[in-house]
Amino acid sequence: MGEVIVSMEHITKEFPGVKALDDVHFELRSGEVMALLGENGAGKSTLMKILSGVYTLDAGTLSIFGKQYGSLTPNSAREAGVAIIHQELNMCRHLTVCENMFLGREMRSGFMLNNREMENIAKKYLDELGVDINPRQVVGDLPVSKQQMIEIAKALSINARILIMDEPTSALTSREIEELFQIIRRLKSQGCGIVYISHRLEELSHIADRVTIMRDGQYITDGNFTDFTMDEIIANMVGREIKEKFPRVQCPKGKKVFEIRNLNAGRLVRDINFSLYEGEIVGFAGLMGAGRTETTRAIFGVDPKESGEIYLDGKEITIRNPMDAIRQGVVLAPEDRKKDGLCTKLSIRQNIALPNLDVIAGKSGVINRKVEDELCDKAVQELSIKTPNLEVDAATLSGGNQQKVVVAKWLARNSRVVIFDEPTRGIDVGAKVEIYHLMNQLKKQGIAVMFVSSEMPEVMGIADRIIVMCDGRITGELMSEEATQNEILRMATSFENKMSASGGAQ
Repeated sequence: MGEVIVSMEHITKEFPGVKALDDVHFELRSGEVMALLGENGAGKSTLMKILSGVYTLDAGTLSIFGKQYGSLTPNSAREAGVAIIHQELNMCRHLTVCENMFLGREMRSGFMLNNREMENIAKKYLDELGVDINPRQVVGDLPVSKQQMIEIAKALSINARILIMDEPTSALTSREIEELFQIIRRLKSQGCGIVYISHRLEELSHIADRVTIMRDGQYITDGNFTDFTMDEIIANMVGREIKEKFPRVQCPKGKKVFEIRNLNAGRLVRDINFSLYEGEIVGFAGLMGAGRTETTRAIFGVDPKESGEIYLDGKEITIRNPMDAIRQGVVLAPEDRKKDGLCTKLSIRQNIALPNLDVIAGKSGVINRKVEDELCDKAVQELSIKTPNLEVDAATLSGGNQQKVVVAKWLARNSRVVIFDEPTRGIDVGAKVEIYHLMNQLKKQGIAVMFVSSEMPEVMGIADRIIVMCDGRITGELMSEEATQNEILRMATSFENKMSASGGAQ
């Protein structure tokens, strides 16, 4: 590790009703990976948005490569060598990969855009990441994992010497994560300083040199990663000891609540059959592209079904669209909460109330403010949503609190089936435990709970029963007490294994 390339002292930042940063200290050196840690709402992303020019600081000093900056803009930060990969992807979905990578810094040949040169450069950086993506492809047609890799390639393409990665692995497969780590190691060797924000603490041992820990908008401590135990890191992050990372409650298995028979929808939902019972949580495991998210979308009516039957409490129900599902008591907390789960420009109150207007208004069709207040206040209190009031926009909340708002709007409906798709993606260890407690609470109430997760320890730690998918089909089912990572992985790669065996037999 070399010289100090970023120094931030006494940084303060306020938003209406919220002091996001309070006298914060942060330092980054060349050739190191600095893990910036803290719960959602701790101020990590806000601090990095000041460094990358998204926000201006209210007080404090900032220097980059020894040069003092009173304030930065995104352009001046980029010129100073700073690039940021945001937790929530900020891409123009209607533009191509190449157009997104060069947005605001297009290359020209005379008065015309030099599309060929930009496409060649885009392809070069995508190839370095080992990602097979056509630069002319429209970003909105790509899965979240590939969009994330495009963001990383974009950051690399500006030759940044200070690279901020905010939850870069949240939507990547284990193979893609290892490829990313190799790129990070190469950048370190070239003298780049990397700020790495992640709630997947198990990743840090592979790449982190030092850690800075924040809590409630304040600097808590920093030091060499090897000087901290994982329990010490967590205790500094949350201000308390978390005794159980995967809290599990035992409930007697009750009657069958929900059943899917012979569900088919597109290429990645083929002949799906499973049931959900009272008193259990069912986890869906599998690799990226296994069809888990597509299955949840087909059940909820987002994507059209080719065939299949759905039963609730023993009676067949028809779900043609999400409104049908909601009326029947089947609800979904989607994978991409910002795009599909929230209206980020609306307040917390409006997000919770919007799908529950029939409950709030009743038969009269006139909104009952008292009922609305009670419903929203109860949701915020029960889920411990951190907010100064119900009127702030959902966009201002941290990732974990946004996820809680998505869940809160469904709890008011007394739903019978709650489906979570990657419920803890991008949220901190403390907020994860609160989500697990929420799932356990639903389980104790007799609500059928199904969840999709790419984190195998999470599936094994929370689910009572695990269903494994591969290439659009269910390839196995395990009870939690008999599940092992090797067995789940074997089932999750069953199609690949068959293909390998077939290829070897020829």
